[in-house]
Amino acid sequence: MNNNDAKIEVLGSGCPTCERLYKITEQAVYELDVAVKVDYVKDIQRIVQMGLIQSPVLAINGKPALVGFTPDIEKIKKVIRDNL
Repeated sequence: MNNNDAKIEVLGSGCPTCERLYKITEQAVYELDVAVKVDYVKDIQRIVQMGLIQSPVLAINGKPALVGFTPDIEKIKKVIRDNL
């Protein structure tokens, strides 16, 4: 799957939950064969700018897709497919 303009970000503080979401998201992107790099953003101000108060955040194309929890890989793959 080729999405040249797509952007996937995991935003968090660097805590174990945020790290886990980042790693699972990278694996989901790999399994979906999506040509998109996953960025890990540890700038809490970015979360606040999105109007959110919880982390971690999975953002796709600048919009929050998951907030405050780390689901299993199948849920993350569905969210990626639905939002790209």
